Amino acid sequence: MNPLDQIRQILETPLGTFNLAATAIVALCVFAIILAVIINFAEGASGGEVQKEKRNIVETGSMAAFFFVLYLMIKLHIGELASSDVSLQVVRISIGLIVFVLGTIFNIWGRLHLGHNWANQIKIYQKHTLITNGPYRFVRHPLYASLIWMCIAGALIYSNWLVALLSLIIFVPMMSYRAKHEEIILETRFDNYKEYKSKTGMFFPRTIKSEA
Repeated sequence: MNPLDQIRQILETPLGTFNLAATAIVALCVFAIILAVIINFAEGASGGEVQKEKRNIVETGSMAAFFFVLYLMIKLHIGELASSDVSLQVVRISIGLIVFVLGTIFNIWGRLHLGHNWANQIKIYQKHTLITNGPYRFVRHPLYASLIWMCIAGALIYSNWLVALLSLIIFVPMMSYRAKHEEIILETRFDNYKEYKSKTGMFFPRTIKSEA
């Protein structure tokens, strides 16, 4: 089926225009993330000489492979849950879109603040700085956190239980594995990282209870 026939098929459904608009928004968000990653690679090691590096299986390539699998699940309707309730579909897709767009904004916001500290592999640069402002005020790993949120949001938008399951049992552990290895190196470089870590959640904001 060619793209025009696919669009016609979507438009013939009860929520045709709404679903088409939702797909367009998702596509724009994905494009924005891909463009941001390309810019990260293009900037290269602008943080100067690498002082410490740790190879990690979780990097752009392995993450892209996982996202491609999710794309196939959605494209082939594997794991999709059918629903005839139009109102419920509108609510579900709307919530998913809001989270997906916010995740995209949060991801790009995090990349802007991370700046020259970004690296595909885990690295500490000569000019490496500890970022605790912007989105890093809320979570220690906004790039990974936002991608997790977007995966779950995608499962909501396309009503796909398999996408949600794979995100929870594979992608979340992947991000946690990568984040923990990053933090081991960061703790050796920055004396105040442990304090920052104790006050800030890894992927979700942490509520700090004030002492009586």
